[in-house]
Amino acid sequence: MKITSPVIGEVEVSPDRIIEFPSGLPGFEASRQFTLLHPEGNDAPNIFVLQGVDDPEVTFTVTTPDVLGLNYEFTLTDDEVATLQLGNAEDVSVLLIVRSNDEGSATAPQANVMAPLVINTATRRAVQKIIGRVDTSVTLRAVA
Repeated sequence: MKITSPVIGEVEVSPDRIIEFPSGLPGFEASRQFTLLHPEGNDAPNIFVLQGVDDPEVTFTVTTPDVLGLNYEFTLTDDEVATLQLGNAEDVSVLLIVRSNDEGSATAPQANVMAPLVINTATRRAVQKIIGRVDTSVTLRAVA
């Protein structure tokens, strides 16, 4: 299927590259199908575009937590495990939505560390895990 991304342009998305968010994302509940794209010329190997498939106007910049020096440890609820159809913990991948500040701003980009995306890479089903309590273990490491 071809879609036109406002970030990448026209791209072909094969069905085996679609990630399903059964409940959508908070604020974007109608957008349930996404794909991960790596923009041409992007020198950062762990920066991706989470591109809406059912609504190509919905895009998010995402990265892996380790790029930001983060290590996550959190527990998924039984409902989240069922939604992900998770049978093997090794199939989990975690991404963070990153937002750039206004162009020309001296402030660094910010990541939504309290709402990581959890993806079952085997079933391509995903949820956004809302972390409401600070007892979740998040380890910060200084990046030199």
